[in-house]
Amino acid sequence: MQSEILQEKIVAALDDAKALDIRVMDVRGISSIADYMVVATGTSSRHVSSIADRLERVLREEGIRAWGTEGQETGEWVLIDFGDVIVHVMQAATRDFYQLEKLWAGGENTPESARESGGDSR
Repeated sequence: MQSEILQEKIVAALDDAKALDIRVMDVRGISSIADYMVVATGTSSRHVSSIADRLERVLREEGIRAWGTEGQETGEWVLIDFGDVIVHVMQAATRDFYQLEKLWAGGENTPESARESGGDSR
Protein backbone atom coordinates (compact mmCIF):
# COMPACT_ATOMS: atom_id res chain seq x y z
CA MET A 1 0.00 0.00 0.00
CA GLN A 2 1.26 3.47 -0.82
CA SER A 3 2.34 5.43 2.23
CA GLU A 4 0.13 8.40 1.34
CA ILE A 5 -2.99 6.23 1.27
CA LEU A 6 -1.92 4.57 4.52
CA GLN A 7 -1.47 7.90 6.30
CA GLU A 8 -4.90 9.03 5.06
CA LYS A 9 -6.49 5.88 6.50
CA ILE A 10 -4.66 6.47 9.77
CA VAL A 11 -5.82 10.08 9.99
CA ALA A 12 -9.42 9.05 9.30
CA ALA A 13 -9.27 6.39 12.04
CA LEU A 14 -7.72 8.86 14.50
CA ASP A 15 -10.42 11.38 13.71
CA ASP A 16 -13.13 8.74 14.23
CA ALA A 17 -11.57 7.93 17.62
CA LYS A 18 -11.86 11.61 18.60
CA ALA A 19 -8.11 12.24 18.66
CA LEU A 20 -7.25 15.94 18.96
CA ASP A 21 -4.80 18.14 17.05
CA ILE A 22 -3.88 15.54 14.42
CA ARG A 23 -0.73 16.55 12.56
CA VAL A 24 0.85 14.86 9.57
CA MET A 25 4.55 15.39 8.92
CA ASP A 26 6.02 14.37 5.58
CA VAL A 27 9.51 13.23 6.56
CA ARG A 28 10.52 11.54 3.28
CA GLY A 29 13.25 14.07 2.60
CA ILE A 30 14.74 14.03 6.10
CA SER A 31 14.38 10.46 7.38
CA SER A 32 14.88 6.96 6.10
CA ILE A 33 12.79 5.33 8.84
CA ALA A 34 9.38 6.42 7.56
CA ASP A 35 7.60 8.52 4.96
CA TYR A 36 5.14 10.12 7.36
CA MET A 37 4.87 10.76 11.08
CA VAL A 38 1.43 11.37 12.50
CA VAL A 39 1.02 12.97 15.92
CA ALA A 40 -2.29 13.17 17.79
CA THR A 41 -3.43 14.02 21.30
CA GLY A 42 -5.70 12.19 23.71
CA THR A 43 -7.29 13.77 26.75
CA SER A 44 -6.28 11.09 29.30
CA SER A 45 -4.33 7.85 29.55
CA ARG A 46 -7.55 5.93 28.91
CA HIS A 47 -8.32 8.06 25.85
CA VAL A 48 -4.77 7.66 24.45
CA SER A 49 -4.95 3.87 24.88
CA SER A 50 -8.43 3.77 23.40
CA ILE A 51 -7.34 5.79 20.34
CA ALA A 52 -4.38 3.45 19.79
CA ASP A 53 -6.54 0.33 20.19
CA ARG A 54 -9.15 1.61 17.80
CA LEU A 55 -6.54 2.63 15.22
CA GLU A 56 -4.97 -0.82 15.24
CA ARG A 57 -8.36 -2.54 15.09
CA VAL A 58 -9.67 -0.44 12.19
CA LEU A 59 -6.52 -0.94 10.14
CA ARG A 60 -6.36 -4.66 10.96
CA GLU A 61 -9.91 -4.98 9.59
CA GLU A 62 -8.51 -3.60 6.32
CA GLY A 63 -5.66 -6.12 6.37
CA ILE A 64 -3.04 -3.68 7.68
CA ARG A 65 -1.09 -4.78 10.73
CA ALA A 66 1.19 -2.67 12.90
CA TRP A 67 4.83 -3.74 12.94
CA GLY A 68 5.00 -2.85 16.62
CA THR A 69 3.40 -0.87 19.42
CA GLU A 70 5.03 0.71 22.47
CA GLY A 71 3.62 2.53 25.50
CA GLN A 72 0.18 0.97 25.63
CA GLU A 73 0.58 0.03 29.30
CA THR A 74 0.86 3.62 30.58
CA GLY A 75 -1.23 5.48 28.02
CA GLU A 76 0.96 8.56 28.26
CA TRP A 77 2.55 8.12 24.82
CA VAL A 78 1.71 5.26 22.48
CA LEU A 79 3.86 4.75 19.41
CA ILE A 80 2.45 2.57 16.62
CA ASP A 81 4.75 1.62 13.76
CA PHE A 82 2.99 0.89 10.48
CA GLY A 83 6.25 0.81 8.53
CA ASP A 84 6.03 3.80 6.20
CA VAL A 85 3.89 5.68 8.72
CA ILE A 86 4.72 6.05 12.41
CA VAL A 87 1.95 7.23 14.72
CA HIS A 88 2.42 8.97 18.08
CA VAL A 89 -0.66 9.30 20.29
CA MET A 90 0.16 11.37 23.34
CA GLN A 91 -1.37 13.15 26.28
CA ALA A 92 -1.18 16.94 25.92
CA ALA A 93 1.50 17.46 28.60
CA THR A 94 3.72 14.78 27.07
CA ARG A 95 3.26 16.24 23.60
CA ASP A 96 4.11 19.72 24.86
CA PHE A 97 7.23 18.40 26.61
CA TYR A 98 8.69 16.41 23.70
CA GLN A 99 7.55 18.76 20.90
CA LEU A 100 7.96 16.22 18.10
CA GLU A 101 6.72 18.74 15.55
CA LYS A 102 9.76 20.92 16.28
CA LEU A 103 12.10 17.93 16.27
CA TRP A 104 10.89 17.00 12.78
CA ALA A 105 10.55 20.62 11.64
CA GLY A 106 12.18 19.82 8.28
CA GLY A 107 9.12 17.82 7.31
CA GLU A 108 5.83 19.24 6.14
CA ASN A 109 3.85 19.87 9.31
CA THR A 110 0.22 20.53 8.60
CA PRO A 111 -2.77 20.50 10.93
CA GLU A 112 -5.23 17.97 9.54
CA SER A 113 -7.97 20.62 9.49
CA ALA A 114 -5.93 22.62 6.94
CA ARG A 115 -5.49 19.50 4.79
CA GLU A 116 -9.26 18.86 4.80
CA SER A 117 -10.03 22.41 3.70
CA GLY A 118 -7.73 22.22 0.72
CA GLY A 119 -4.76 23.81 2.49
CA ASP A 120 -2.47 20.93 1.54
CA SER A 121 0.79 22.56 0.54
CA ARG A 122 2.11 19.76 -1.69
